[in-house]
Amino acid sequence: MPPTYNTPGVYIEEQGAFPNSVVAVETAVPVFIGYTEKAIGNNHSLLYKPTKISTYTEYLELFGAGFCAKFSVVDPGKDNDLTVYSIDGKNKIVAIDDNNTLYFHSAIKLFFENGGGNCYILSIGLYEDVIVNDISLKDFEATTERPETVWDILKKELEPTLVVVPDFIALGVASYPLYIDVLKHCADTQSRFGIFDLAKQKSNEVTDDNVLPFRTAIGINYLNYGAAYYPWLKTTIIQAEEVDYKNLGGFVESLKILPQPDPNSTDKNHEGNNISNLVKQVFKTPGIVFNEGFTEESFHQSLLKISPTYATILKEIRTQLNELPPSAAIAGVYSIVDGNRGVWKAPANISLNQVSAATVNITHDQQESLNVDAISGKSINVIRDFNGLGTIVWGARTLDGNSQDWRYINIRRTLIMIEQSLKLATRAYVFEPNDANTWATVTSMMNNFLTNLWKQGALAGATPDQAFNVQVGLGTTMTANDILDGYMVVSVRLALARPAEFIVITFQQQMQQS
Repeated sequence: MPPTYNTPGVYIEEQGAFPNSVVAVETAVPVFIGYTEKAIGNNHSLLYKPTKISTYTEYLELFGAGFCAKFSVVDPGKDNDLTVYSIDGKNKIVAIDDNNTLYFHSAIKLFFENGGGNCYILSIGLYEDVIVNDISLKDFEATTERPETVWDILKKELEPTLVVVPDFIALGVASYPLYIDVLKHCADTQSRFGIFDLAKQKSNEVTDDNVLPFRTAIGINYLNYGAAYYPWLKTTIIQAEEVDYKNLGGFVESLKILPQPDPNSTDKNHEGNNISNLVKQVFKTPGIVFNEGFTEESFHQSLLKISPTYATILKEIRTQLNELPPSAAIAGVYSIVDGNRGVWKAPANISLNQVSAATVNITHDQQESLNVDAISGKSINVIRDFNGLGTIVWGARTLDGNSQDWRYINIRRTLIMIEQSLKLATRAYVFEPNDANTWATVTSMMNNFLTNLWKQGALAGATPDQAFNVQVGLGTTMTANDILDGYMVVSVRLALARPAEFIVITFQQQMQQS
């Protein structure tokens, strides 16, 4: 009701002249789900608590350092996919131990190296748990102590817009059912998009043999809410100083692996004898107590100088640890493209940082069946090496690659941004009078927001009228019964800018003119 004036005088009333404004929601805030060294902040556990960070330093403070994966030097097996070395006169391979494959920490580093910024970390377990029980999809489920699933927890967080699960591809094809859950979660919230990895390809596999199980297992539901990338990446995330004898089980185990002394050898530089002499200088008690002046680092550096075998083993360990799934790097690409160009720009034709090469060299012809699949329609975005250019993201399709509506990642993600932005802004008008005044205000608010997007290049059209259309009103989008039932129906039509995925240049000869 208007105020009642009973006393003579002058009264001032201020009236709003402009409608509420729409603020665009963030578009590239990934939530990374996996295992960490620790999960504690302000003396409180952060396990199963989505935690926002913006720098790698913050990650180290709250979630700790990387996992020290243990390796063994063993005889090569029949199905060996690793490099065979001659160690102490015998053929050996350097293989990672069971329950020692974790990618999470390296993935976070790769994300920040490729332009990543704000993100959420959801730790669902510690390294010590993985060593005992291995990683498990059951860690996403509710328990007696924790009645909520991971997806229930994430629904309460409004800000994340991307979902990345880099640790779980260590399970190979057994990780694919998790991707179905991610797609369903993204569709349920209508505000998120999943980035997926394919299983690591073995040297004796062809690409089709690796891709078919993924396409079969991913199903057919909610495919426009995710994108898959292939192959894995050879990175430089793990530096040489981050690998030492602790990756071989410690002092004692590493010394057992290395060449042993040969008292009958006349070679003054015999590797085993040199190692034995070093141990006598360094330790009071071998593998336990150092002599004065020696440290773990000095012992490691001394071994590197006198033992080519030790250096070779550590180099192989570093090579294996640096082969990473691409999803985290792609999340970084989304972040930097969204920040520099906008979510409406396709996140492709971008080179990757801290990446030396893709693990599989995909050719132009091989990519055809990955990018466009007439049978399943499930597109796989390829990462390719180009001479002189680097390692480039060379695909921009969702898993729903044959859909005219949702074929492209930037279309799906732009719609998510616009939908969520308008949804949040329109909440202010819930329970307002469902009449022409409210309709005009809502229309004006949406028109202003969409006009700004059109000016930035998100919408296609020479004029705003060609780029979008907002309608609301009795006889236009609503019937009299809709109004009686409490519905205000707004129709928004958009012409989204689509990427030029195929550029065709036509050449034709013409007659000489002069």
